[in-house]
Amino acid sequence: MQNTIAQTEKEIVEEFGLFDDPMDRYEYIIDIGKKLPALDAQYMTDDFLVKGCQSKVWLHAYEKDGRIFYEADSNTAITKGIVALLVRVLSGQSAKDIVDAQLSFIDKIHLRAHLSSQRSNGLTAMIQKMKAYASAFSGQ
Repeated sequence: MQNTIAQTEKEIVEEFGLFDDPMDRYEYIIDIGKKLPALDAQYMTDDFLVKGCQSKVWLHAYEKDGRIFYEADSNTAITKGIVALLVRVLSGQSAKDIVDAQLSFIDKIHLRAHLSSQRSNGLTAMIQKMKAYASAFSGQ
């Protein structure tokens, strides 16, 4: 059974709660990115690039059985970890739940607080792109 967005966010907050040192959190984000499955080369083109990211981030989405699934990659370790977190939370959810998601885990784990303004803008761009895909699949 697929976790809800809220359940997955809670798991992530608990995982990050184990780290007091911001550097340990960065290392954990990088480790999460390393576990992200490789993105098929056909999706590593300009058509799938997330605009507004300092790093290159490729994002592909598809719909199956009424749920939206995401695949992603990045050319930098920290950004790959960040997009991997978003994929973990949103992939496999309904389009409506993705569009409505508040993604409060981002603030609860103080992710934005430790990002440069460029990376923070990139995070926002990734979220907007994922929600745009969900809207497109739902026909809204």
